[in-house]
Amino acid sequence: MKKHLRRLLPGDNTRLLAVATFIGLMSGILNIIFRITVKFIEEFFFKGGKEVLHINEGGWYLLLLPLIPVAGMILLIPLSLLFPGEVNGYGFTKFLRKVNLEGGYIRSRTIFLKIISTALTIGTGNSAGVEGPIAQIGGAMGSQVGQFFRVSGDRMKLYIAAGCAGGIAGMFNAPIAGIFFAAEIVLLGTYEISSFSALITASAISTVVTRSYFGEANIFVIPQYHVVNHFIELPLYALLAVITGFIAVFHIKVFYSVRDFYKNLKIPAQLKPITGALIVGTIGIVFPQVMGDGYHFIEAVLYGSEMNKLLISLVILKIFATAVTLGSGGAGGLFAPALFIGTMIGGSFGSFVHRLFPDMTAGPGAYASVGIGAFLAASTHAPLTAIFLLFEMTGNYEIIVPAMLASIIGTIVATKLDEDSIDTVDFSREGINIHEGREVAIMNSLKVGLAITEDVNFISEKANINQLLQTFSESKSGFYFPVIDESGKMTGIVSMTDVKQIIQRDSKTRAEQTVGSICHRDIIMLTPDDTLYRAMQLFDIKGIEEIPVVESLEEPWVVGMLKRRSVISAYNREVLKKGISEKVGSIRVTSQV
Repeated sequence: MKKHLRRLLPGDNTRLLAVATFIGLMSGILNIIFRITVKFIEEFFFKGGKEVLHINEGGWYLLLLPLIPVAGMILLIPLSLLFPGEVNGYGFTKFLRKVNLEGGYIRSRTIFLKIISTALTIGTGNSAGVEGPIAQIGGAMGSQVGQFFRVSGDRMKLYIAAGCAGGIAGMFNAPIAGIFFAAEIVLLGTYEISSFSALITASAISTVVTRSYFGEANIFVIPQYHVVNHFIELPLYALLAVITGFIAVFHIKVFYSVRDFYKNLKIPAQLKPITGALIVGTIGIVFPQVMGDGYHFIEAVLYGSEMNKLLISLVILKIFATAVTLGSGGAGGLFAPALFIGTMIGGSFGSFVHRLFPDMTAGPGAYASVGIGAFLAASTHAPLTAIFLLFEMTGNYEIIVPAMLASIIGTIVATKLDEDSIDTVDFSREGINIHEGREVAIMNSLKVGLAITEDVNFISEKANINQLLQTFSESKSGFYFPVIDESGKMTGIVSMTDVKQIIQRDSKTRAEQTVGSICHRDIIMLTPDDTLYRAMQLFDIKGIEEIPVVESLEEPWVVGMLKRRSVISAYNREVLKKGISEKVGSIRVTSQV
């Protein structure tokens, strides 16, 4: 009877889809709230502020424009004081750390903080995007669901990724792009096919919810373009991709250089965003296009207007304005600026080639469209997200061919110049390869010195074979023995295999042999400061079970032996410790929100 009843209960896949449906529903609702909040702040502060200060009248009133973004950053101060470290700056890197390295436990207040802080930043004209924050908002919702059901590990990551997929899908009205954003950027490409069902469900439900409120129109509309001459234009699109790859790397370098400058700037942290807003507002007096998310100007360029030298200037200015806004402590993302920069690059390039080959090339707007995908792919190293986003926003199969080509080439060029995307620089600076996952990160955080066995039997290189045999017989454990010279420095290593080979020889030959004559001189050594990940790599490559640990490679005084099983034990202890702290952290988070 119980067996029959158990069959009627929903299976694991059914429960997963039900949870993903709820996450998608909540992501869609939060998307609506977020967009309404940003729009309200923009109407009240940016547009209303222009009217109150008579900025639209021009003349000297334009000099008052910086007051509006500065006001937004002043309003950000109370939040930054109440919740230090959770409001200011580009937060998506911290989000990826929580998801992939720290168990995915995200406080519920993250939802509120991201909505308000991003709205105050972008709505008052500072240069940033809403897409990173909406992904974090959806991901925080997924984390809350995971904490409610007390899941952890890969299932928690999947719930968070489903929330991110719903956030991006609802923002762009692009469910497929939402799926690949979660798979490529949030899950870092380490997803399983079974995960797709949750991502698809959450993305689809969120899109339905946002469409029910905002309609089926995208944030900005990309017109229909076609390829005039494939033999002429495809090489031109490839050249555009190469240029885009170089500029994407320049964008990443500028962003982190400006952020580092502000990090080292000796002024109160709450004043830094105000200085950034003042700079962006000053730029906006002459170039108002760089302020906010820039979507209105993107659409103008896509339709072929504003095609002049201004676009080249806007590429540099938008890169700098975004770096200043987020580097100084403003809240927001880098997705929208990437779309803006890509549009300007493509538009200026298309304007140039269309003048050269007016009868054989499409209009500048076509190149601006492809530039969106190419620059987004090159800066995030996520070509599939860029390709599907562009396809869903155009619905044009013909323009998608050059978009695919440009996105892939742009990504290849960018990765050749710099292995890091805009989101992984901080991890590389810490020596963490986030793409290798949480397990490798843990192994990289542990040093060899924590796991070595210090009770080691040494043997002199001048010892005879009988002395070596006695050392082996007296050893309680160990298959390898360090060989040292007169000064005590390690010169080689001898193993049981070497002894077996010499035992088979006649007694006269054995008597003539010394340990130094049979030991291996080409030895692998580690130092106490090497990581356990490095040690495991050597164990696997060489197929050995022990590695000698020396004080330094220049002064090889033996301090111990590292065994493979000791590495595994140290790793297991650290995983257990982190698991306990995450459980405690989850309880603490639940009690604080």
